[in-house]
This record gives sequence, C-alpha cells and structure tokens, in this order.
Amino acid sequence: MILVNASRPTELLQRSIGGQVLVELKARKKIKGRLRGFDQHLNLILEDADEMGVDPETNTELVERIETVIVRGDNVVIISPPPGAPQSNSEGE
Repeated sequence: MILVNASRPTELLQRSIGGQVLVELKARKKIKGRLRGFDQHLNLILEDADEMGVDPETNTELVERIETVIVRGDNVVIISPPPGAPQSNSEGE
C-alpha cells in the first residue's frame, strides 16, 4: 500500500497540476476536472470540469458540465489525485 506523506499534501497537489482530480464536497457533490491551481486554503481552480450530484427526488446521478470553476477550500472534503500521480511513502521508501 502506498501512503502519501501527510506532512506534504501541497507537494502532491503541486504534482497533480494539469492532471484530472476528483474533488468531493460537503454537499454530497463531486467535481471532476483538470487541476489548474490551488492556494494555501485549498481553494482549487478546475478546468474542463463535471459537477456530479444526486437528485434527491429520483436518487439518480446528475452531471453538469462546467468549463472553469473555483472551489472554495472550506467545502472540500477529499481531493483524489490523478491515477499514476507520483506519491511518497510515509515511511520514506
């Protein structure tokens, strides 16, 4: 199992710039898009993004295309880096 070095999450985000990330938000929504940038508050800029949510009436998944979006860091629960992104092992291997 590969573990990300928790003391350097911004390094992982920096290496993820230009790659596709999946961002899970507090309001049961997810945004998948290409990471363009971020700041120390984890505010994110995503391009070519899709916002995914669930229709509460029908319980079906809804997908809305968004060209560019700024996600406020306060709403972010999880940021999943692109597959194959270089990661650090927490044990230094």
